[in-house]
Amino acid sequence: MGKVYFIGAGPGDPELITVKGQRIIREAGLVLYAGSLVPESVIAEASPSARIENSAAMSLEETNSLMTLHVLKGETVARVHTGDPSLYGAIQEQARLLKQSSIEYEIIPGVTSACAAAAASNASFTVPNGTQTLIITRMEGRTPVPQSENLEKLAAHGSAMAIYLSAGNPERIQEELIKGGMSAKTPVIIGYRIGWPEEKSVETTLSKLAATAEENGFKRQTIFLILPGKNAETESLLYDSGFSHMFRKGEV
Repeated sequence: MGKVYFIGAGPGDPELITVKGQRIIREAGLVLYAGSLVPESVIAEASPSARIENSAAMSLEETNSLMTLHVLKGETVARVHTGDPSLYGAIQEQARLLKQSSIEYEIIPGVTSACAAAAASNASFTVPNGTQTLIITRMEGRTPVPQSENLEKLAAHGSAMAIYLSAGNPERIQEELIKGGMSAKTPVIIGYRIGWPEEKSVETTLSKLAATAEENGFKRQTIFLILPGKNAETESLLYDSGFSHMFRKGEV
């Protein structure tokens, strides 16, 4: 039989897919991609003989039937998802059905939008002598979130945060984070359609998060980076001339 590869396509920029992911797309007999979030430019190097299908309007059963059909013909299947499959990738249920049919699959990681948005704004989630933790989360919507993981509770850690899939209610993001103890002056980066031609990054503060999102019309495909250490002027010890480690003896 053939094999299914779940490929993280990255945030949208066709140059931000992994070399391995692009190779599998070139070799695949079926390229099944999430067209609502993955631009066609990402799969442009698929073989002319490959079957290319947009899964945006398909159900789980339909995508499984299509992948199974091509695997049984001995073909490679490239199942292309946005970002990284391990984050809000909806692959567990697909993998479960493949396992039930004894179909082999592999997951190829991708660049997630949090990292792409930070890079686009020259920002860092962690800072020396400051926050060392990044929380990746989302606000509750049609998909529930455990009560212990609501934004107010997570804000109490005071760490960096990347908030996905929550552009529909920026007022609530702002309210819950401040209520949880975060300073209204906390730096925020709002990234819109990062990796796409129309990408936009806007820097603001927590107190202006909702107003900034509204002013810019950020209603979907938006990520909120909460960066308490963004303006810190601390330095890492790694390159300090007086810092010794296994590769260098520090100067006295």
